[in-house]
Amino acid sequence: MKIVVFGATGTIGRQVVEQALQRGHDVTAFVRDPAKVQCSDVRAVQGDVHDAAAVRTAVQGQDAVIVALGAGRKGGVRGPGTRTIIAAMKAAGVDRLIVQSTLGVGDSRPNLTFMWKYLMFGLLLRPAYADHVEQERYVRESGLDWTIVRPAAFTDGPRTGTYRHGFGPHDTTVSVKISRADVAEFVLKQLDNSEYLHQTPGLAYAKG
Repeated sequence: MKIVVFGATGTIGRQVVEQALQRGHDVTAFVRDPAKVQCSDVRAVQGDVHDAAAVRTAVQGQDAVIVALGAGRKGGVRGPGTRTIIAAMKAAGVDRLIVQSTLGVGDSRPNLTFMWKYLMFGLLLRPAYADHVEQERYVRESGLDWTIVRPAAFTDGPRTGTYRHGFGPHDTTVSVKISRADVAEFVLKQLDNSEYLHQTPGLAYAKG
């Protein structure tokens, strides 16, 4: 499958690109600095996600789009950037969109611990949280074949393939952790799976 990854040099995006190649996908990486793409098997398209023309170039001819945009604590990239990507997809006739958001947005807020609700997203990461909320709104209103993946807090652990997904907001058996490698695996599984079409599955490890 031909896919383009936005945020391809970020901590999740790098894992997505690497695992996508292992799965035999034809990968395009949308990046600000092509020098950071160190694999000859990846087509790099240089640009800023706010640059509509560059985004259209990257999206043209793809079968699916994966968005793993990040902006640290400041936010302001995921929402507007995803809106630009959606417009490019509609222009190019590309329908499948998979977006990495975060656990805690929308109806998944009860899954968070007190610290994540009120200290992290309520204070320290408030702009980033608002950015994810805006991003999800654009995706839901897009009319595309979308899936929003809501992972818990990232760890640098290995890919295990053993995690919970699609759990309810009041499920008390899940933790608030998931490795970046497992996030990438789950995101890529959505490419040829319609189970979570137009849904927002959470992603986390079971409590140990």
